[in-house]
Amino acid sequence: MRNRSGLDRRSFLLLGGTAALVGLAGCTAARTVQPAMSEARFPAPQGAVVGSHADLSYYTSIYAERPDEKFPLPAIPVESVDPAYLRQFVDDPTGEPPGTIVVDTTNHLLYLTMENGKAMRYGVGLGRAGFEWSGRGVIQYKRAWPRWMPPDEMVARQPELEEFSIAKGGMEPGLDNPLGARALYIFQNGQDTLYRIHGSPEWWTIGRSVSSGCVRMINQDVIDLYERVPNGTPILVVGPSRSVESFADPYSAAL
Repeated sequence: MRNRSGLDRRSFLLLGGTAALVGLAGCTAARTVQPAMSEARFPAPQGAVVGSHADLSYYTSIYAERPDEKFPLPAIPVESVDPAYLRQFVDDPTGEPPGTIVVDTTNHLLYLTMENGKAMRYGVGLGRAGFEWSGRGVIQYKRAWPRWMPPDEMVARQPELEEFSIAKGGMEPGLDNPLGARALYIFQNGQDTLYRIHGSPEWWTIGRSVSSGCVRMINQDVIDLYERVPNGTPILVVGPSRSVESFADPYSAAL
């Protein structure tokens, strides 16, 4: 039986995109200061089934360092991450067909729906940009270790980003790149929305709303998602402050 941790699917907003530019992203480069380990705890998401740290060996393994990557990734200190936001195989609460990405911005969760009523669930962090777009789209393409090119409007607001402007070719891939180890580019009606699902080294921001960014994931998680979904994967982003009682509302099937 599926969990009803849902959202109001009749209230999705459809927002037209803007012209696509490879690597262009509305996600910003502001850095978030890492809190002390004792403070790196997050509230449990509403309606979520909270896990346990009773056996950390599994999580220690999947969030281990990745020396095989182009830019080797450090291990994530899983004991300092709320277990609700660690990768979990759960009952699918979304009612969406298998192979759909669903971003629940209210609870800072991302689901990849699977067969037999199951889903892979990941914790996400959100910035202003992550709350500004909701609706249905597709993952038009994916990039491993992408370049980051802030839009000219962003550079005008933050002149310190001039060295990474489109005219100057953007920021090289790497551990400090705002798009992290992988980026999934969201399009709607054939146009780039400028919103991304992307990796971030700032694991302590997962489950939180921070000052900048689109939909950010732990780098190990975005790599896992990247490997599971092909180009053209449908995505549904559910806006904030929606009801958790009608996620799988059968009357919203036409949306």
